[in-house]
Amino acid sequence: MAGKDKKLVIGLLIVAILIAVVPFFALRGAEFGGSDDAGSVMVEEIRGESYEPWFTPVLEQAIGGELPGEIESLLFCLQTGIGVGILAFVAGRFYERKKHGQDKE
Repeated sequence: MAGKDKKLVIGLLIVAILIAVVPFFALRGAEFGGSDDAGSVMVEEIRGESYEPWFTPVLEQAIGGELPGEIESLLFCLQTGIGVGILAFVAGRFYERKKHGQDKE
């Protein structure tokens, strides 16, 4: 590896480490909430305490209570993984179609 390339790699590694470490210290004590929480707070501010949801989520009805946070995270990650898999498959098909289409000309 040439000296210039080595410096570039080291510099990029330092930047990557800083991107991971700086927010950890800068956001100490910060609270993060989901959009569902923010939405329900706004509805309570606008309509008061009399607001009742229109329906209960299907899974909450099936198990008789709220899903644990770990299960919600698992389902969200699973949904994300399936979506990314579909997008990657479609993009790969288009790439291969274009690649083989150019070979025929």
